[in-house]
Amino acid sequence: MNNKEHLPIMGIGPLIVIPQLLITTIAIIISRKGFFGFAKLNMTKLPFMIVGILLIISGVIIWCFANFKTRIDKYIKENKLATTGIYSIVRNPIYSSFLLICTGFIMVENNMILFLIPIICWIYMTLILKNTEEKWLQNLYGSEYIDYCKRVNRCIPWFPK
Repeated sequence: MNNKEHLPIMGIGPLIVIPQLLITTIAIIISRKGFFGFAKLNMTKLPFMIVGILLIISGVIIWCFANFKTRIDKYIKENKLATTGIYSIVRNPIYSSFLLICTGFIMVENNMILFLIPIICWIYMTLILKNTEEKWLQNLYGSEYIDYCKRVNRCIPWFPK
C-alpha cells in the first residue's frame, strides 16, 4: 500500500450524478406535461423503447459490477488503482452507469429535444473529470495511470485498446 493519501471514497460523484439525475428527471416531467410535443417521435416509439431499456439494464449492470464485484471502495481505501473487471473497459463505470441509465430513460421518453441532454451531461462529466479526479489520480499513480488512460475510455464502456 502506498503511503500517499487516498482519494475521497465518493470522489466527485455527487457533483456529476446529482445534476445529471435532476436535469433528466425535470426534462422528462416537462416533456410529459406536453412541452416539446412537436419533437415526439410517436411513429417510431418501439425501437427507442427497446434501446432505452437496454441502456437502463446496461447501466444497472455496470453500476453493480463497479460497486459490488470490483468493490471500488476497497481499492480507494487501500490506495490502489482499479484496472481490472469493469474498470478494464471503462475508467469511470459508476459515472458512466448513471449516464447510461439517464440516457435510457430519455430514449424511452422518445423526444428528440431530450436527446441533447446525454450529450450535455457527457461534456459536463468529461470536463469535471479532466479537471479533478484525473489530475488527482495522475498525481497519485503517475505513469501507471497514464498508461491505463491510454488503454481504457473515460466514460464510454469499450474493450481495451
